[in-house]
Amino acid sequence: MSPLHVPHSAIEGVAWPAVPGDVAARLLAVEHQLEESQWWPPDVMLRHQFRQLGRLLDHAFENMGFYRERLAAVGYRPGQEITPELWRRLPILARREVREAGEALVSRTIPPAHGGRFPDATSGSTGIPLKIQKSELFLLFWHAFTLREELWHRRDWRLKLAVIRPGLGTTAAGPSGDRRENWGAPVAEVYATGPQALLDITTSIADQAEWLIREKPGYLLTMPSNLGELARHFRKHGLTLPTLRGIRTLGEVVDGELRQACRDAWGAGIADMYSTVEAGYCALQCPEHEHYHVQSESALVEVLDKAGDPCRPGESGRLVVTSLHNFAMPLIRYDTGDFAEPGEPCSCGRGLPVLDRIVGRVREMLVMPSGARSFPRLRTKKLADIAGVVQFQVVQKSIRDLEVRLVVAPSFASADEDRLREMLESNLGPHFVITFAYCEEIPRSPSGKFFDFVCEIAE
Repeated sequence: MSPLHVPHSAIEGVAWPAVPGDVAARLLAVEHQLEESQWWPPDVMLRHQFRQLGRLLDHAFENMGFYRERLAAVGYRPGQEITPELWRRLPILARREVREAGEALVSRTIPPAHGGRFPDATSGSTGIPLKIQKSELFLLFWHAFTLREELWHRRDWRLKLAVIRPGLGTTAAGPSGDRRENWGAPVAEVYATGPQALLDITTSIADQAEWLIREKPGYLLTMPSNLGELARHFRKHGLTLPTLRGIRTLGEVVDGELRQACRDAWGAGIADMYSTVEAGYCALQCPEHEHYHVQSESALVEVLDKAGDPCRPGESGRLVVTSLHNFAMPLIRYDTGDFAEPGEPCSCGRGLPVLDRIVGRVREMLVMPSGARSFPRLRTKKLADIAGVVQFQVVQKSIRDLEVRLVVAPSFASADEDRLREMLESNLGPHFVITFAYCEEIPRSPSGKFFDFVCEIAE
Protein backbone atom coordinates (compact mmCIF):
# COMPACT_ATOMS: atom_id res chain seq x y z
CA MET A 1 0.00 0.00 0.00
CA SER A 2 1.35 3.43 -0.86
CA PRO A 3 2.25 5.56 2.16
CA LEU A 4 0.86 8.51 0.24
CA HIS A 5 -2.52 6.77 0.29
CA VAL A 6 -2.72 5.52 3.86
CA PRO A 7 -6.13 4.50 5.18
CA HIS A 8 -8.40 7.42 6.03
CA SER A 9 -8.63 6.19 9.63
CA ALA A 10 -4.92 6.82 10.06
CA ILE A 11 -5.18 10.50 9.15
CA GLU A 12 -8.79 11.36 9.89
CA GLY A 13 -9.11 15.04 10.72
CA VAL A 14 -5.73 16.02 9.25
CA ALA A 15 -5.93 19.02 6.93
CA TRP A 16 -4.13 18.33 3.66
CA PRO A 17 -3.15 21.34 1.53
CA ALA A 18 -5.48 21.71 -1.43
CA VAL A 19 -2.69 22.94 -3.73
CA PRO A 20 0.84 22.19 -2.55
CA GLY A 21 3.39 24.98 -2.68
CA ASP A 22 6.69 24.62 -4.52
CA VAL A 23 8.54 23.06 -1.56
CA ALA A 24 5.72 20.63 -0.80
CA ALA A 25 5.37 19.70 -4.48
CA ARG A 26 9.07 18.85 -4.81
CA LEU A 27 8.98 16.89 -1.57
CA LEU A 28 5.91 14.89 -2.58
CA ALA A 29 7.44 14.18 -6.00
CA VAL A 30 10.51 12.62 -4.36
CA GLU A 31 8.29 10.80 -1.87
CA HIS A 32 6.33 9.26 -4.73
CA GLN A 33 9.58 7.95 -6.24
CA LEU A 34 10.62 6.53 -2.87
CA GLU A 35 7.29 4.74 -2.55
CA GLU A 36 8.04 2.88 -5.78
CA SER A 37 11.73 2.21 -5.19
CA GLN A 38 11.36 0.67 -1.72
CA TRP A 39 9.79 -2.40 -3.36
CA TRP A 40 12.49 -2.89 -6.00
CA PRO A 41 14.41 -6.19 -5.87
CA PRO A 42 17.95 -5.76 -4.48
CA ASP A 43 19.63 -6.26 -7.86
CA VAL A 44 17.54 -3.49 -9.44
CA MET A 45 18.39 -1.11 -6.58
CA LEU A 46 22.08 -1.95 -6.87
CA ARG A 47 22.08 -1.12 -10.59
CA HIS A 48 20.54 2.28 -9.87
CA GLN A 49 23.05 2.90 -7.08
CA PHE A 50 26.04 2.10 -9.30
CA ARG A 51 24.71 4.30 -12.09
CA GLN A 52 24.49 7.19 -9.61
CA LEU A 53 27.94 6.32 -8.24
CA GLY A 54 29.31 6.71 -11.76
CA ARG A 55 28.03 10.28 -11.86
CA LEU A 56 29.40 10.95 -8.38
CA LEU A 57 32.88 9.59 -9.19
CA ASP A 58 33.03 11.50 -12.48
CA HIS A 59 32.19 14.69 -10.61
CA ALA A 60 34.73 14.02 -7.87
CA PHE A 61 37.46 13.21 -10.41
CA GLU A 62 36.88 16.44 -12.33
CA ASN A 63 36.44 18.78 -9.35
CA MET A 64 38.78 17.60 -6.59
CA GLY A 65 42.46 16.78 -6.75
CA PHE A 66 42.08 14.68 -3.59
CA TYR A 67 39.83 12.24 -5.41
CA ARG A 68 41.55 12.50 -8.79
CA GLU A 69 44.68 10.94 -7.30
CA ARG A 70 42.71 8.47 -5.20
CA LEU A 71 40.59 7.26 -8.11
CA ALA A 72 43.40 7.14 -10.67
CA ALA A 73 45.42 4.96 -8.29
CA VAL A 74 42.84 2.15 -8.59
CA GLY A 75 42.55 2.45 -12.37
CA TYR A 76 39.41 4.58 -12.56
CA ARG A 77 38.83 6.82 -15.56
CA PRO A 78 35.86 9.18 -16.02
CA GLY A 79 32.95 7.65 -17.87
CA GLN A 80 33.79 4.04 -17.21
CA GLU A 81 31.27 1.61 -15.79
CA ILE A 82 31.39 1.18 -12.01
CA THR A 83 31.57 -2.49 -11.11
CA PRO A 84 31.58 -4.09 -7.64
CA GLU A 85 35.18 -5.16 -8.27
CA LEU A 86 36.31 -1.60 -9.02
CA TRP A 87 34.31 -0.28 -6.09
CA ARG A 88 35.99 -2.62 -3.60
CA ARG A 89 39.42 -1.40 -4.77
CA LEU A 90 38.62 2.14 -3.64
CA PRO A 91 40.21 2.87 -0.27
CA ILE A 92 38.12 3.51 2.83
CA LEU A 93 37.95 7.20 3.80
CA ALA A 94 38.73 7.72 7.50
CA ARG A 95 37.35 10.56 9.61
CA ARG A 96 40.93 11.67 10.27
CA GLU A 97 41.52 12.03 6.51
CA VAL A 98 38.40 14.16 6.12
CA ARG A 99 39.54 16.43 8.93
CA GLU A 100 43.07 16.74 7.52
CA ALA A 101 41.95 17.23 3.90
CA GLY A 102 39.71 20.19 4.78
CA GLU A 103 38.93 22.32 1.74
CA ALA A 104 40.54 19.75 -0.58
CA LEU A 105 37.36 17.68 -0.19
CA VAL A 106 35.05 20.56 -1.10
CA SER A 107 33.95 20.54 -4.72
CA ARG A 108 34.85 23.61 -6.80
CA THR A 109 31.46 23.52 -8.51
CA ILE A 110 28.23 21.57 -8.22
CA PRO A 111 25.60 20.92 -10.91
CA PRO A 112 23.16 23.86 -11.15
CA ALA A 113 20.21 21.50 -10.60
CA HIS A 114 21.59 20.68 -7.12
CA GLY A 115 20.89 24.24 -5.93
CA GLY A 116 23.11 26.18 -3.56
CA ARG A 117 25.41 24.87 -0.89
CA PHE A 118 25.58 25.41 2.85
CA PRO A 119 28.00 24.52 5.67
CA ASP A 120 27.41 22.07 8.49
CA ALA A 121 29.55 20.49 11.18
CA THR A 122 29.63 17.56 13.54
CA SER A 123 31.76 16.88 16.58
CA GLY A 124 30.69 13.34 17.51
CA SER A 125 31.48 12.50 21.11
CA THR A 126 35.10 13.64 20.81
CA GLY A 127 34.40 17.36 20.59
CA ILE A 128 36.64 17.57 17.52
CA PRO A 129 34.64 19.39 14.82
CA LEU A 130 34.34 18.06 11.31
CA LYS A 131 33.27 20.68 8.78
CA ILE A 132 30.91 19.54 6.03
CA GLN A 133 29.51 21.15 2.88
CA LYS A 134 26.07 20.12 1.64
CA SER A 135 23.86 20.96 -1.30
CA GLU A 136 20.21 21.94 -1.37
CA LEU A 137 19.53 18.65 -3.16
CA PHE A 138 21.01 16.80 -0.17
CA LEU A 139 18.63 18.73 2.09
CA LEU A 140 15.67 17.82 -0.13
CA PHE A 141 16.51 14.14 0.21
CA TRP A 142 17.00 14.56 3.98
CA HIS A 143 13.46 15.95 4.23
CA ALA A 144 12.07 13.24 1.95
CA PHE A 145 13.46 10.46 4.15
CA THR A 146 12.20 12.24 7.27
CA LEU A 147 8.75 12.23 5.68
CA ARG A 148 9.14 8.57 4.67
CA GLU A 149 9.84 7.69 8.31
CA GLU A 150 6.68 9.55 9.40
CA LEU A 151 4.56 7.78 6.80
CA TRP A 152 6.04 4.36 7.50
CA HIS A 153 5.05 4.63 11.16
CA ARG A 154 1.62 6.16 10.42
CA ARG A 155 1.75 8.91 13.02
CA ASP A 156 -1.26 11.03 13.80
CA TRP A 157 0.00 14.55 13.04
CA ARG A 158 -2.91 16.14 14.89
CA LEU A 159 -1.25 15.24 18.20
CA LYS A 160 1.43 17.18 20.05
CA LEU A 161 5.09 16.34 19.44
CA ALA A 162 7.50 16.71 22.37
CA VAL A 163 11.21 17.07 21.57
CA ILE A 164 13.97 16.75 24.17
CA ARG A 165 17.38 17.09 22.59
CA PRO A 166 20.61 19.13 22.68
CA GLY A 167 21.25 22.38 20.88
CA LEU A 168 17.80 23.95 21.28
CA GLY A 169 19.15 27.11 22.87
CA THR A 170 18.14 29.14 25.91
CA THR A 171 14.56 29.58 24.70
CA ALA A 172 13.97 25.86 25.28
CA ALA A 173 15.72 25.73 28.65
CA GLY A 174 14.03 23.95 31.52
CA PRO A 175 11.79 23.76 33.29
CA SER A 176 9.31 25.48 30.93
CA GLY A 177 10.86 24.84 27.49
CA ASP A 178 9.55 26.34 24.27
CA ARG A 179 6.53 25.83 22.00
CA ARG A 180 5.92 25.98 18.28
CA GLU A 181 2.62 26.01 16.44
CA ASN A 182 3.44 22.93 14.34
CA TRP A 183 5.86 20.02 13.95
CA GLY A 184 8.18 21.99 11.69
CA ALA A 185 9.84 20.96 8.44
CA PRO A 186 9.27 18.80 6.55
CA VAL A 187 5.93 17.47 7.84
CA ALA A 188 4.37 20.90 8.37
CA GLU A 189 5.39 21.93 4.83
CA VAL A 190 3.11 19.24 3.44
CA TYR A 191 0.44 18.57 6.08
CA ALA A 192 -1.32 20.46 8.86
CA THR A 193 -0.03 19.30 12.25
CA GLY A 194 -0.57 19.76 15.94
CA PRO A 195 1.82 21.81 18.09
CA GLN A 196 5.39 21.05 19.08
CA ALA A 197 6.92 21.44 22.54
CA LEU A 198 10.71 21.63 22.93
CA LEU A 199 12.99 21.18 25.93
CA ASP A 200 16.78 21.26 26.09
CA ILE A 201 18.25 17.90 27.09
CA THR A 202 20.40 19.46 29.81
CA THR A 203 17.22 19.86 31.91
CA SER A 204 17.19 17.50 34.91
CA ILE A 205 15.34 14.21 34.49
CA ALA A 206 12.88 15.14 37.23
CA ASP A 207 12.05 18.42 35.47
CA GLN A 208 11.80 16.62 32.12
CA ALA A 209 9.27 14.22 33.62
CA GLU A 210 7.17 17.03 35.09
CA TRP A 211 7.32 18.87 31.76
CA LEU A 212 6.11 15.81 29.83
CA ILE A 213 3.21 15.31 32.25
CA ARG A 214 2.21 18.98 31.80
CA GLU A 215 2.55 18.92 28.01
CA LYS A 216 0.68 15.62 27.46
CA PRO A 217 2.37 14.78 24.13
CA GLY A 218 1.23 12.15 21.67
CA TYR A 219 4.81 11.54 20.51
CA LEU A 220 8.25 12.01 22.05
CA LEU A 221 11.56 12.50 20.25
CA THR A 222 14.76 12.20 22.29
CA MET A 223 18.07 10.38 22.61
CA PRO A 224 18.15 6.78 23.90
CA SER A 225 20.24 7.40 27.01
CA ASN A 226 17.92 10.23 28.05
CA LEU A 227 14.90 8.06 27.29
CA GLY A 228 16.21 5.28 29.53
CA GLU A 229 16.62 7.67 32.44
CA LEU A 230 13.10 9.01 31.89
CA ALA A 231 11.57 5.52 31.80
CA ARG A 232 13.36 4.60 35.00
CA HIS A 233 12.21 7.82 36.71
CA PHE A 234 8.57 7.30 35.71
CA ARG A 235 8.54 3.72 37.01
CA LYS A 236 10.41 4.55 40.22
CA HIS A 237 7.95 7.32 41.12
CA GLY A 238 4.80 5.65 39.82
CA LEU A 239 4.22 8.32 37.16
CA THR A 240 2.16 7.84 33.99
CA LEU A 241 1.88 9.47 30.58
CA PRO A 242 -1.34 8.05 29.10
CA THR A 243 -1.33 10.36 26.06
CA LEU A 244 1.92 8.93 24.67
CA ARG A 245 1.40 6.97 21.42
CA GLY A 246 4.96 6.48 20.26
CA ILE A 247 8.63 7.37 20.73
CA ARG A 248 11.29 8.34 18.20
CA THR A 249 15.00 8.01 18.99
CA LEU A 250 18.18 9.11 17.28
CA GLY A 251 21.88 9.58 17.87
CA GLU A 252 22.71 6.58 20.08
CA VAL A 253 22.30 2.82 20.27
CA VAL A 254 18.87 1.36 21.08
CA ASP A 255 18.73 -2.13 22.57
CA GLY A 256 16.02 -4.56 23.57
CA GLU A 257 16.22 -3.57 27.24
CA LEU A 258 15.41 0.05 26.41
CA ARG A 259 12.49 -0.97 24.20
CA GLN A 260 11.08 -3.09 27.02
CA ALA A 261 11.61 -0.31 29.57
CA CYS A 262 9.52 2.04 27.44
CA ARG A 263 6.75 -0.52 27.06
CA ASP A 264 6.78 -1.04 30.83
CA ALA A 265 6.78 2.69 31.64
CA TRP A 266 4.33 4.01 29.06
CA GLY A 267 3.06 1.15 26.91
CA ALA A 268 4.72 2.84 23.92
CA GLY A 269 7.13 1.45 21.35
CA ILE A 270 10.30 2.99 19.89
CA ALA A 271 10.89 3.85 16.25
CA ASP A 272 14.64 4.37 15.91
CA MET A 273 16.58 5.95 13.05
CA TYR A 274 20.25 5.97 12.10
CA SER A 275 21.70 9.01 10.39
CA THR A 276 24.96 10.92 10.33
CA VAL A 277 25.55 14.62 9.77
CA GLU A 278 28.09 13.66 7.13
CA ALA A 279 26.00 11.22 5.06
CA GLY A 280 22.37 11.87 5.99
CA TYR A 281 19.87 9.08 6.58
CA CYS A 282 21.45 5.64 6.43
CA ALA A 283 18.78 3.39 7.96
CA LEU A 284 15.24 3.68 9.33
CA GLN A 285 13.45 1.18 11.53
CA CYS A 286 11.08 -1.06 9.59
CA PRO A 287 7.42 -0.15 10.25
CA GLU A 288 6.68 -3.82 10.98
CA HIS A 289 9.81 -4.98 12.83
CA GLU A 290 12.52 -3.71 15.16
CA HIS A 291 15.34 -4.03 12.65
CA TYR A 292 16.38 -1.33 10.17
CA HIS A 293 16.09 -0.78 6.43
CA VAL A 294 19.04 0.83 4.66
CA GLN A 295 17.95 3.95 2.77
CA SER A 296 19.52 2.78 -0.45
CA GLU A 297 18.10 5.55 -2.63
CA SER A 298 20.24 8.04 -0.71
CA ALA A 299 23.29 6.08 0.44
CA LEU A 300 25.36 3.04 -0.40
CA VAL A 301 25.87 1.36 2.98
CA GLU A 302 28.51 -1.34 3.41
CA VAL A 303 29.13 -3.47 6.51
CA LEU A 304 32.71 -4.73 6.25
CA ASP A 305 34.82 -7.17 8.26
CA LYS A 306 38.47 -6.61 9.22
CA ALA A 307 39.63 -7.78 5.80
CA GLY A 308 37.32 -5.29 4.06
CA ASP A 309 34.91 -7.96 2.83
CA PRO A 310 31.12 -7.69 3.19
CA CYS A 311 29.79 -9.20 6.41
CA ARG A 312 27.19 -11.94 6.28
CA PRO A 313 23.98 -11.87 8.34
CA GLY A 314 24.85 -12.37 11.99
CA GLU A 315 28.37 -10.92 11.62
CA SER A 316 29.31 -7.51 12.98
CA GLY A 317 31.48 -5.11 10.99
CA ARG A 318 32.30 -1.47 10.49
CA LEU A 319 29.71 0.65 8.77
CA VAL A 320 30.98 2.43 5.64
CA VAL A 321 28.73 4.91 3.84
CA THR A 322 28.73 6.80 0.54
CA SER A 323 26.18 9.58 0.16
CA LEU A 324 24.86 9.37 -3.39
CA HIS A 325 23.67 12.96 -3.84
CA ASN A 326 26.00 15.32 -1.99
CA PHE A 327 28.15 16.63 -4.84
CA ALA A 328 29.18 19.64 -2.69
CA MET A 329 31.51 17.48 -0.61
CA PRO A 330 31.51 13.83 -1.68
CA LEU A 331 32.46 11.37 1.04
CA ILE A 332 33.25 8.17 -0.84
CA ARG A 333 33.42 4.98 1.24
CA TYR A 334 33.43 6.97 4.47
CA ASP A 335 34.08 5.03 7.68
CA THR A 336 31.44 6.29 10.12
CA GLY A 337 33.17 4.78 13.14
CA ASP A 338 30.03 2.76 13.83
CA PHE A 339 29.50 -0.98 13.74
CA ALA A 340 26.45 -2.83 12.46
CA GLU A 341 25.15 -6.31 11.79
CA PRO A 342 23.40 -7.09 8.47
CA GLY A 343 20.25 -9.20 8.46
CA GLU A 344 18.25 -11.44 6.17
CA PRO A 345 15.69 -9.96 3.72
CA CYS A 346 12.64 -8.58 5.51
CA SER A 347 9.25 -10.31 5.51
CA CYS A 348 7.59 -6.90 4.98
CA GLY A 349 8.45 -7.26 1.28
CA ARG A 350 10.66 -4.19 0.94
CA GLY A 351 13.80 -4.82 -1.09
CA LEU A 352 15.84 -2.39 1.02
CA PRO A 353 18.71 -4.18 2.81
CA VAL A 354 18.31 -5.00 6.50
CA LEU A 355 20.52 -4.11 9.45
CA ASP A 356 19.58 -6.26 12.43
CA ARG A 357 21.55 -4.10 14.83
CA ILE A 358 23.59 -0.93 14.96
CA VAL A 359 25.91 -1.83 17.78
CA GLY A 360 28.05 1.20 18.51
CA ARG A 361 31.24 3.05 17.85
CA VAL A 362 34.89 1.99 18.06
CA ARG A 363 35.44 4.33 20.98
CA GLU A 364 32.64 2.56 22.88
CA MET A 365 34.37 -0.81 22.66
CA LEU A 366 36.09 -2.45 25.60
CA VAL A 367 39.74 -3.37 25.02
CA MET A 368 40.52 -6.75 26.56
CA PRO A 369 44.00 -7.53 27.99
CA SER A 370 44.59 -9.64 24.86
CA GLY A 371 44.06 -6.54 22.70
CA ALA A 372 40.74 -7.81 21.32
CA ARG A 373 37.80 -5.40 21.37
CA SER A 374 34.23 -6.17 22.34
CA PHE A 375 31.04 -4.28 23.06
CA PRO A 376 30.62 -4.12 26.85
CA ARG A 377 27.34 -5.27 28.37
CA LEU A 378 26.71 -2.84 31.19
CA ARG A 379 23.07 -1.98 31.76
CA THR A 380 21.31 -5.03 33.08
CA LYS A 381 18.32 -5.68 35.31
CA LYS A 382 20.74 -5.98 38.22
CA LEU A 383 21.72 -2.33 37.75
CA ALA A 384 18.07 -1.29 37.76
CA ASP A 385 17.67 -3.08 41.09
CA ILE A 386 20.20 -0.77 42.77
CA ALA A 387 17.85 2.09 43.60
CA GLY A 388 20.58 4.45 44.82
CA VAL A 389 22.26 4.74 41.39
CA VAL A 390 21.19 7.98 39.71
CA GLN A 391 23.75 8.07 36.89
CA PHE A 392 26.35 5.53 35.82
CA GLN A 393 29.35 5.52 33.49
CA VAL A 394 32.33 3.18 33.07
CA VAL A 395 35.60 4.63 31.75
CA GLN A 396 38.41 2.36 30.62
CA LYS A 397 41.55 4.21 31.73
CA SER A 398 44.07 1.54 30.68
CA ILE A 399 44.21 -2.04 29.47
CA ARG A 400 43.27 -3.29 32.97
CA ASP A 401 41.82 -0.27 34.80
CA LEU A 402 38.13 0.62 34.83
CA GLU A 403 36.80 3.69 36.62
CA VAL A 404 33.11 3.60 37.52
CA ARG A 405 31.71 7.12 37.73
CA LEU A 406 28.55 7.37 39.82
CA VAL A 407 25.97 9.92 40.79
CA VAL A 408 24.12 8.39 43.74
CA ALA A 409 21.21 9.09 46.04
CA PRO A 410 21.67 9.30 49.83
CA SER A 411 20.33 5.76 50.10
CA PHE A 412 23.37 4.35 48.23
CA ALA A 413 25.47 2.20 50.59
CA SER A 414 28.77 0.30 50.49
CA ALA A 415 26.84 -2.90 49.87
CA ASP A 416 25.52 -1.34 46.65
CA GLU A 417 29.09 -0.66 45.53
CA ASP A 418 29.88 -4.34 46.13
CA ARG A 419 26.85 -5.34 44.02
CA LEU A 420 28.02 -3.08 41.20
CA ARG A 421 31.50 -4.55 41.29
CA GLU A 422 30.05 -8.07 41.19
CA MET A 423 27.80 -7.15 38.25
CA LEU A 424 30.68 -5.68 36.25
CA GLU A 425 32.99 -8.61 36.93
CA SER A 426 30.23 -10.98 35.83
CA ASN A 427 29.55 -9.05 32.62
CA LEU A 428 33.07 -7.98 31.65
CA GLY A 429 35.22 -10.71 33.12
CA PRO A 430 37.67 -10.85 36.03
CA HIS A 431 40.48 -9.14 34.10
CA PHE A 432 40.09 -5.60 35.38
CA VAL A 433 40.84 -3.49 38.44
CA ILE A 434 37.63 -1.59 39.22
CA THR A 435 37.63 1.71 41.11
CA PHE A 436 34.76 4.06 41.92
CA ALA A 437 34.54 7.84 41.55
CA TYR A 438 31.56 9.75 42.94
CA CYS A 439 30.36 12.84 41.08
CA GLU A 440 27.65 15.46 41.39
CA GLU A 441 26.93 15.06 37.66
CA ILE A 442 28.32 13.09 34.72
CA PRO A 443 28.22 15.48 31.76
CA ARG A 444 27.21 14.63 28.24
CA SER A 445 29.63 14.86 25.36
CA PRO A 446 29.82 18.16 23.42
CA SER A 447 27.40 16.66 20.86
CA GLY A 448 24.77 16.05 23.55
CA LYS A 449 25.22 12.28 23.60
CA PHE A 450 25.73 10.33 26.79
CA PHE A 451 27.93 7.25 26.70
CA ASP A 452 27.64 4.76 29.55
CA PHE A 453 31.01 3.36 28.44
CA VAL A 454 34.03 5.42 27.34
CA CYS A 455 37.39 3.99 26.28
CA GLU A 456 40.34 6.35 26.80
CA ILE A 457 42.93 3.98 25.34
CA ALA A 458 44.44 5.51 22.20
CA GLU A 459 43.84 3.51 19.03
